[in-house]
Amino acid sequence: MVLGIESSCDETGVGLVRDGVLLGQAVASSMDEHARYGGVVPEIAARAHVHAMAPAVREALDRAGLTLEDVGAVAVTTGPGLAGALQVGVAAAKGYAFSLGVPLYGVHHLAGHVAAAALDGGPLPDPCVVLIVSGGHTSLLLVRDLARDPIVHLGDTLDDAAGECFDKVARILGLPYPGGPAIDHAARDGDPTAVRLPRPLTGPQDDPYAFSFSGLKTAAARWVEAQREPHVQNAAAALQEAIADVLTRKAVRACVDHGIGTLVVVGGVAANSRVRALAEQRCAAAGIALRVPPLRLCTDNGAMVAAVGDLLVRAGAEPAPADLSVDPSAPLEFAALTPRPLVRT
Repeated sequence: MVLGIESSCDETGVGLVRDGVLLGQAVASSMDEHARYGGVVPEIAARAHVHAMAPAVREALDRAGLTLEDVGAVAVTTGPGLAGALQVGVAAAKGYAFSLGVPLYGVHHLAGHVAAAALDGGPLPDPCVVLIVSGGHTSLLLVRDLARDPIVHLGDTLDDAAGECFDKVARILGLPYPGGPAIDHAARDGDPTAVRLPRPLTGPQDDPYAFSFSGLKTAAARWVEAQREPHVQNAAAALQEAIADVLTRKAVRACVDHGIGTLVVVGGVAANSRVRALAEQRCAAAGIALRVPPLRLCTDNGAMVAAVGDLLVRAGAEPAPADLSVDPSAPLEFAALTPRPLVRT
C-alpha cells in the first residue's frame, strides 16, 4: 500500500492506494486563511501544512481502517509548486519512509492529476490525450504508460492558465476567491451570449493545441470597465463559455488529429460544470470516450500522488535517493521526478 502526500499549494492531501484502488484519503485546506488576500500566501500555506500533516495522515488511515504498519511505500509531490510548501511535504514523507523502512518516490504534481482519473474508472488507455487545466497549468498531453514512458506535450499555455483567468476576472467582478467556483456559481444565472468575448488562438493560422488566456482576461476587464453597472452573472457566464469552448475544442481536435479514442480532462478546472458538460457533448459527437475524475479528485489531493506511487511500485521503478529535494518549477516529462523510471523499448 502506498501512502501519498501532496503539499504543493494550500491543500494538505494524504491518500492511500493499493493496486489502483483508493482505500482512504484526507484533505486539509488553508483556503480560508488566504481568501482575504485574494490568493495563496506561501508562508501561510507552509505553516498550515506543518500543523495539518500528521492529523491528515491519521485521518486517512482511520478512514481506511489501517495503520502505519500497513504502508509499504511513500510517494510525495516534489514539484512543481510553492517551495516552502513542497519542503514540508517532502520532509514529512522522508520521516515516514525512514521510520517505516519503506521506499520513497518523488512524484510530479501534474502526473498526479493524470493518475487521479484512473482511481475512478480503472487504468487509462494507452495512449490517451490528457487535458490538464488548473490555476497554474493548461496543457494538452499525449500519455502512454504513465509510470514508464515520457509524457509528450502537444500544446501548453503561452501565458495565463485557464484557472488563473478565472481567478483574476472573478476579482475584477467583485467575486470571492477562489474565482473558479465563484464564476461557476454566478454563471448559472447568466446569459453566455450577452457579452462578446474572444476565443484566443482559434484562428486558422494559430497553433491548434496552444492556449492563451491573458487576452481573454484583458477583454473581460475592459468590458467591466466600460459598464456603469456590469451584469456580473452575464459576464461570468460569458467568460466561462469562452474558456470551456477553447479548452474542449482544442482537446477534441487533438484526439481526432492523432486518432486517439479517449480524452482525459483533469485538474481543478475540470470541476467546472460547463467544461465538463461541453467536453461530454463534443466527445460524444466525435465518438471519443471521456474520462473525468469525480469532483473530489479534481482539486489537489493526496490520493492522486499515491496513485502515481502505486504505478511506479508496480512498474518496478527505482525509489528516490535519501537526498530527494524539491523542484518548484519542475517540467512535466516523467511521472517520477528523480530518478526517472525505465522507459519501455
